[in-house]
Amino acid sequence: MDRASFKGKDYISTADWSVEELGEALDVSKELKAAFRNNEPHRLLPDKTLFMIFLDLSTRTRNAFEAGMTQLGGHAHFIDAGTSQIAHGEAPRDMGIILGSYGHGIAIRHDKVPGEGNAYMREVAAAAEVPIINLQCDIDHPTQQIADLMTIEEHFGTRDLSGMKICVSWAFAPSYAKPMSVPQGLALLLPRFGAELTIARPPEFRLQTGVMEQAHELAAEGGGSIVEVEDMDAGFEGATVVYPKSWGAEHLFGKEQEALALNARYKDWICDSRRMGIAAKDSIYMHCLPADRGNEVTDEVIDGEQSVVFQEAENRLHTGKALMALTMGGYA
Repeated sequence: MDRASFKGKDYISTADWSVEELGEALDVSKELKAAFRNNEPHRLLPDKTLFMIFLDLSTRTRNAFEAGMTQLGGHAHFIDAGTSQIAHGEAPRDMGIILGSYGHGIAIRHDKVPGEGNAYMREVAAAAEVPIINLQCDIDHPTQQIADLMTIEEHFGTRDLSGMKICVSWAFAPSYAKPMSVPQGLALLLPRFGAELTIARPPEFRLQTGVMEQAHELAAEGGGSIVEVEDMDAGFEGATVVYPKSWGAEHLFGKEQEALALNARYKDWICDSRRMGIAAKDSIYMHCLPADRGNEVTDEVIDGEQSVVFQEAENRLHTGKALMALTMGGYA
């Protein structure tokens, strides 16, 4: 398809893009990965500026987009929301208009409070005349999920996930109540490519109703499916891809001690070698990272032959560059 048509397009959820558009982004990602590995210059965004606003911490996302923008010939400004006027309540509309007039794209991470992040990004998008890229919100983590799909395609040699059982499972972590955006983002994306997605979770860890309703609608259109179970072993059984990670219970966000106490009731929800043995023989282990070693997953699994987490993390760079190049006019 015409890559110039992506210029100015927001990337707030994978659900906002067609399967064809997502496929084009994956094709660009593959091209840019090959160029990077072959030390071939690919300065598609010379003199362009991306403003990156973070209302939460980051390692992979921030560095993938900063390094990626440099490799594309532009510059990424990191903005810690706590040191900007956002912390004093500056309206997202005003900020979107102003930063949009200073540069060529705005990327935002706002993921800690259900009901806030996605709405904030869409308010910025309505005001700004440049594309908005979602670096993780309360609903979706679309820059992570496109990298996940790229990794699955690289490993199995196909983008058509029809008949492939993929298990996204809750896992125990004692650190903090983590956003729901990764499991929700996987539900919004993978069944559109035919995946048979199983979500395994304790009963209290339901995902957001509205998001899951949309995910089921998109799954039906794409020929995939979504089922939910309350047993980790049942989720892993026969799965080709397992993606176990912690997320918070929606009703306990903002109540950290209660949330961690609930998590502690399910310490046995861990990805270990026994559970990997329940999965399909050729299964792979995935995680968006950082993984809580010894709680979400054992060292034996995350460092083992079935783990693709470092390939998955590397692909954050290449997919991020593809999204920036497409939406910020690198092919226009």
